[in-house]
Amino acid sequence: MQERDQEFLEFVIKSLVDNPDAVKVSRTVDEMGVLLSLDVSPADMGKVIGRSGNTAKAIRSLLRVVGLKNNARVNLKINEPEGNGRPQSAPRASAADVDSAMKELKEDEE
Repeated sequence: MQERDQEFLEFVIKSLVDNPDAVKVSRTVDEMGVLLSLDVSPADMGKVIGRSGNTAKAIRSLLRVVGLKNNARVNLKINEPEGNGRPQSAPRASAADVDSAMKELKEDEE
């Protein structure tokens, strides 16, 4: 089985993403089984995760089947890329800030 699971994961992920050259899979084995760590381009993260995580769940299920066939427990860790491309949300105003702003507006009207 040596690394068939890794080859399988690379094949599936490279088929899904727009930047197959950015796909990197590392494999470690310990008492818990096989851990495959996946790195992809930030732009491809959505394709790998899928809506509500469904694509990632399906890939994990397939890896379990590959593992069972070879008497190994295979887990997948998807590493979040640096600068993940997610927009930073603006800090939320507290209720006290909103109240004081409304009070100032009312005073300005008078």
